[in-house]
Amino acid sequence: MARRMTVVFHDEELYTALKVEAARRHRPASHLVAEAVREWLERQEDAEWVPLVEEARAEWRAKGGRPWEEVEADLRPVRDKTKTLRKREAGK
Repeated sequence: MARRMTVVFHDEELYTALKVEAARRHRPASHLVAEAVREWLERQEDAEWVPLVEEARAEWRAKGGRPWEEVEADLRPVRDKTKTLRKREAGK
């Protein structure tokens, strides 16, 4: 369902740039505005996660967190042993 809204551009250069870009892309200006608003809303949602991620990182550091590469290296022998055992089981 299409909904209508009037957007007033107080910046003549911005309005002209929008119309030129819409013509260049062979798309209505309303599509470009809708796309820009969607992208802006997604960035706002993503920005809400930033403090939570930073808080989790701080907690991870405070509790002695290690880089994934170190953990992966520690797990490699276990993974290799598991592969060996599975091959033996498959061969029986």
